Amino acid sequence: MRADRLVAVLLLLQARGRVTAAELAEELEISVATARRDLEALSAAGIPVYPQQGRGGGWQLVGGARTDLTGLTAAEARALFLMLGPATTAAAPLTSALRKLMRALPATFRADAEAAARAVVSDSARWGEVGRELPELVEDLQGAVVGRRKVRLAYTGRGGRSTERLVDPLGLVDKDGVWYLLAGTDSGRRTFRVDRIAGAQMTDLPAEHPDDFDLSAEWERVVDEVEQRRSLVSAVVLIHDRHVPVLRDQFGRHCEVLGQDAGGRTRVRVAAPMALSIAEHLAGWGARIEVVEPEQVRAELARIGAELVARYAP
Repeated sequence: MRADRLVAVLLLLQARGRVTAAELAEELEISVATARRDLEALSAAGIPVYPQQGRGGGWQLVGGARTDLTGLTAAEARALFLMLGPATTAAAPLTSALRKLMRALPATFRADAEAAARAVVSDSARWGEVGRELPELVEDLQGAVVGRRKVRLAYTGRGGRSTERLVDPLGLVDKDGVWYLLAGTDSGRRTFRVDRIAGAQMTDLPAEHPDDFDLSAEWERVVDEVEQRRSLVSAVVLIHDRHVPVLRDQFGRHCEVLGQDAGGRTRVRVAAPMALSIAEHLAGWGARIEVVEPEQVRAELARIGAELVARYAP
């Protein structure tokens, strides 16, 4: 039998005390006959696995063998699920593995492991920022999320003003190396950039954490709000079809193909916070791209072109 399946069988026996061959087959996605052979092989190998006959019977791991076969401490189990993140965002094999491992954990570990699995979402999409090293505060904030304790934050806003507030930490998001804390406040849910948190003190006060809170869904809502602010101005441009992928790399989700132009070029809509932002992105394309509308983007391009001519013309 495969070594990984042997360990899985032992973990399930340790967690449940007694299982039937049918239950084992369903959990490990193998046939009942294979499950029975695995159990018999364990018993023949000297591991104290014994069949129990009669109504409510099954196979049981007995005696001193019922120890923590996972080898994980509570802290290690929590760290593992913090690293893996929520099963809802994982690939199918990882989702299955997380489910089986969660069921195999000692009952006293499961609550923290489940909370840790919901405490972090990893978002690899970029917002044009360079990746950063893991902030020192992240580990402390993760502990506050899992432990459901209020945190007192010293936070510096965009304008440089420092404030202190008591928050209910709900989850952490890693977006391209930039960490964000989602938390409940007196003014509703807010998102805090961890690199702007000057200090965080976990208190003994229990944090409010809605039972129906979904970190992934909440982060999607935050992203939608940010992206709406990042697409206040749009422009329609004409470009050769082979250059569309490059343009999409520049503008990300704010690049929409509208169709083909009569002249054979592709009609594309791009967006950014300001007309100047669009013009700065497009200026390097030169004559390979034509801005159809709006006029303010065309005017910004003309201004940039005039500045370049004034500086670099012979």
